[in-house]
Amino acid sequence: MEVEKRKIEIDKKDNEIVYSKAIKAGKRIYYLDVKKSRNDDLFLAITESKKKIVGYDDDAQVTYEKHKIFLYKEDFDKFVEGLVDVVSFIKQEQGEAPQREERVYEEKTEKTVEEDEKPKSFFDKFKF
Repeated sequence: MEVEKRKIEIDKKDNEIVYSKAIKAGKRIYYLDVKKSRNDDLFLAITESKKKIVGYDDDAQVTYEKHKIFLYKEDFDKFVEGLVDVVSFIKQEQGEAPQREERVYEEKTEKTVEEDEKPKSFFDKFKF
């Protein structure tokens, strides 16, 4: 019993997020989480989360597809060097990427007759 309790405490500490940054990019969100290992070394956990809608109309279900990469401090310099290299290559070949428009959500206080008459689409059910 004591061993199980100690293992749970170690697992909790292993999953402890020391610092975090979320980057929203279209349908994806990238999470950069600094975590602490069992021997108190910090490492970076990169998570890509992508919203998926499966099904149609009333049967639609929203799920999230997640992918993780763990990057340890001894690999930071090589990783950053490689990332800068490939990003530079892409920019050289295709130019700068256009900035994504940030969506601004405003509360609607009054609906016009025209808005009420618009046909409702499948995506009107979801807030993106």
